[in-house]
Amino acid sequence: MPRATYRVYVIELSKRVYTENKKFREANPQFNGVLQCLYVGMTSKTPKTRFEQHKRGYVNTKGHNLSSGIVRKYGMYLRPSLYNHVQPLKTRDEALKMERTLALELRRKKYAVWFN
Repeated sequence: MPRATYRVYVIELSKRVYTENKKFREANPQFNGVLQCLYVGMTSKTPKTRFEQHKRGYVNTKGHNLSSGIVRKYGMYLRPSLYNHVQPLKTRDEALKMERTLALELRRKKYAVWFN
């Protein structure tokens, strides 16, 4: 059986998330309102499929909700220019580390970012 391939992805969020969501705002004290609000995630699916799951709500076979409420409410579209440079990863652990690395890199560039 072939190994799963994981990808990181970035979704642009409405700037309303910054004013309406206290946890998001507290996680992004560096944000100056100029750049966008973003969500960074990782998936074994295509970024497009995963974005669609977030938007409609996705519950797995074990009954766990696997969609982000922030993306469901505020997600607007994928931002491939912010993640296409990241190569697919072989393991979930590698993908989780890359998700965090990319999110923190975007925060350093003054984006407001949410990630798990």
